[in-house]
Amino acid sequence: MTTTEPGDGMPQDRGRPILMRSPELSPGAEAAERRRPRVLVVALIPLLLVLALRAWVLEPVTVSSDSMEPTIASGAVVLLYKPSAGADSIRPGVVVAFTNPVDGRTAIKRVIAGEGQTVAIRDAELYVDDVAIAEPFVDHSRIDATYFGPVTVPTGSVFVLGDNRGVSIDSRDFGAVPLTSIRGTLLTGRN
Repeated sequence: MTTTEPGDGMPQDRGRPILMRSPELSPGAEAAERRRPRVLVVALIPLLLVLALRAWVLEPVTVSSDSMEPTIASGAVVLLYKPSAGADSIRPGVVVAFTNPVDGRTAIKRVIAGEGQTVAIRDAELYVDDVAIAEPFVDHSRIDATYFGPVTVPTGSVFVLGDNRGVSIDSRDFGAVPLTSIRGTLLTGRN
C-alpha cells in the first residue's frame, strides 16, 4: 500500500519512501543516445571527403559546346583533375579546362604549344616551330583552306585549340592562355 505523508511530497510504502524514476531514458535508450553523435560523425566523414575531393582533386564538368568534337561531344560530362594544373604537367596534346578570357566561363581545349614556341596553320595543317604536327583527332576535311599565324606563345602561357577547328573559339581569337588560368586537365577524352 502506498501512502503520502503530508509535507514531504514523497510517496510512501509502509513507511519507506518509494523511489520514483525521473523522466530519464531507459538503459537501451541511453546507449542509443550516446551512439547518436558517433553515427552523425560517421555519416559526415564520407560527405566531407567527397566535398574535399571535389574541391581540390576531381570536379565533374559538363561540356557546353561542340568545339572539342569528335573527341568530346557537347553535353558530355568529363572529369577535371585539378592537381595537374601545374606548369610541368601542361604540355602539348593535353586537354585542359581554363577560365575563358572572353566570358569568364570554363572552356575546354587542347594545348598545342608552350611558351616560346611558334604556331601556324597552313591550309588546315598545324605547324609548331615550322614542324607539321599530326592530329588524328581533327577532321581536316571540315577546315580545308584555314590559315593562321605565325604567332609566338608568350612566357607563362600556352596556345590552345579546339579539335573542331571550324567552330572553335580558341587562342586564334583570344590569344594564348596564361598558365594561371588553367584549372586542370581532363581525365576523359583522348589526350
